[in-house]
Amino acid sequence: MNTKRYTRAGLKIAVSIIEDDSQARQILSDWIRRAEGFELLSEHGSAEAALLKLPHEKPAVVLTDINLPGMNGIEAVRKLKSALPDTQFVMLTVYEDADHIFHALTAGASGYLLKQTPRGELLGALRQVHSGGSPMTSNIARKVVQSFQQHRAAPSFSEAEDLSPREREVLDLLARGYLYKEIAESLAISLPTVNTYIRRIYEKLHVRSRAQAVAKYAHIPLGVEGEQVNPAL
Repeated sequence: MNTKRYTRAGLKIAVSIIEDDSQARQILSDWIRRAEGFELLSEHGSAEAALLKLPHEKPAVVLTDINLPGMNGIEAVRKLKSALPDTQFVMLTVYEDADHIFHALTAGASGYLLKQTPRGELLGALRQVHSGGSPMTSNIARKVVQSFQQHRAAPSFSEAEDLSPREREVLDLLARGYLYKEIAESLAISLPTVNTYIRRIYEKLHVRSRAQAVAKYAHIPLGVEGEQVNPAL
């Protein structure tokens, strides 16, 4: 896939933007164009336009708003993730309530940032998500951790029973925010072995992203698969 060419050392991270506000889109575009190590691949003013073009453009990272005209950003991520499994999706939004956060994570987003995020932090978050992390604005991360702590003591999903002890260790480190290379170092295993464990975890938990796996491991109520998101979001 084309995304592979953006993961090699020395080449740029290809980013696409989905944002209906032209002024906000211009600011984000300028930030990425001027940033070392990034390439602005495309800009889209609606989810519908992105759905038509992104599967062919194959960006490494997509930065998307939630409140879009027509189809909202969460539903767009849900549809795009199946077509672009190697692409990482980061929400950039004004919403910081738990419902929006967890709907976005279960749809396939790997990061969640608020729109007041400064340029340096936003670019750092894009690098982090491209390296296997799940960047979140600090107060968003605290809400996720609080929910994780509240629910972790009472397992509520049968898929966890199929995880091996080592897979549980890997998933626990994922939930703590470790990067793949940090998991490898912590468990004294190779990076390819970490990738194998994570692929098996995804298969057993029936998820498609790190954020979905962590949310499910935390036993957070996420609603049923395919649930319709409020069109007004």
